[in-house]
Amino acid sequence: MRDRQRLTQPRFTIVTTPRQLAEAVEALRRVPIVALDTEGNSRHHYPDRVSLVQAAAGEEVFVIDPLAVTDLRPLGQALADSHVQKVLHGADYDLRGLNREWGLVCENLYDTNIAARFAGLERVGLAALLEDVMQVRIPKEEKIQRTDWSRRPLSDAELIYASEDVVHLVALRDALDARVRALGRQEWVAEECERLTEVRYAAPDAEWAFLGVKDSRRLDARGLAVLKSLHAMRDAEARRRDRPPEFVLPGSALLHIARYPNADLATTPELSPGALRRYEESIRRAVREGVAAEPIVRQLQASRVRPAPDELERHRRLKEWRASLGRELSLDPSLLWPMRSLERLAREPGALESELDSPDVRRWQRSVFGERLRAAVAGL
Repeated sequence: MRDRQRLTQPRFTIVTTPRQLAEAVEALRRVPIVALDTEGNSRHHYPDRVSLVQAAAGEEVFVIDPLAVTDLRPLGQALADSHVQKVLHGADYDLRGLNREWGLVCENLYDTNIAARFAGLERVGLAALLEDVMQVRIPKEEKIQRTDWSRRPLSDAELIYASEDVVHLVALRDALDARVRALGRQEWVAEECERLTEVRYAAPDAEWAFLGVKDSRRLDARGLAVLKSLHAMRDAEARRRDRPPEFVLPGSALLHIARYPNADLATTPELSPGALRRYEESIRRAVREGVAAEPIVRQLQASRVRPAPDELERHRRLKEWRASLGRELSLDPSLLWPMRSLERLAREPGALESELDSPDVRRWQRSVFGERLRAAVAGL
């Protein structure tokens, strides 16, 4: 096992001016493949902001500081260049952040997380893959993992840590792609990566964001109205304090108060004495407003009605069909056919032909498994 810290540290250039950014973009467009990563500050601030962008072109690593050079739109020239492949790991978060902040989009993308999953690997985190596939261990100090990436100046150790995430990505891509091709799944990975290029940031629907609180589905209509009021209060307080919402009030505390609005707040699980002192008046006001508001009936109320027994049985058998594929191929079954598609087929098995053309279904899924699904549906 090679320990990266015992070898040479990555060489990087910190980009803090528009001119340096233009030079970095030019370098990124001169090579056929680049590695890319971002660091956000969601652990410490709200709302989240992209606080660092790391890009590697061959031996050159650029650490771009969005707090110094605030307009990263020129970087879009490299990201949108279809002649240059961009390698990311778990690209969804990075792509949404870059699109949210500067409207950037990415073409010709290769996601090593996707490749690892289709290669049948169980440990698909970046550090684990580098260790298992490349025999390279990158020490991950817990203190640096908790870094506030929007704080300046960043230490040399933090900058090295950030650079490490792109130094090995291209070599990891090559190793994983070889495994994927040996399994004949390169087209599967290519289509999944192609779909990722369509990722765009969409602001959450503020009207229904409170339904994102874990276990909110367990509340009745009155409880949902109280939860909505509490959630809005917490969001406003999080923005005012520039702190993540869970640091202001845990979701579990909101849920408990919504379920028992007349209970003593001091008995609320996970509501610390400090938070109670700080927010008691705001919580009580939000509870009163929620109790006085119209009860909330979920828009998807019909989905809470238990399906008929025959639909449940069809759904069970379709899930088992997908699970059997996963066992046969030693893959996560969720990769092989969308659950939403199976749910629709359980309700209307006669709609198979239109379901095969659903946007949820990939071309490779239809080509590889379409006939087997057709046989499974015929046997329902």
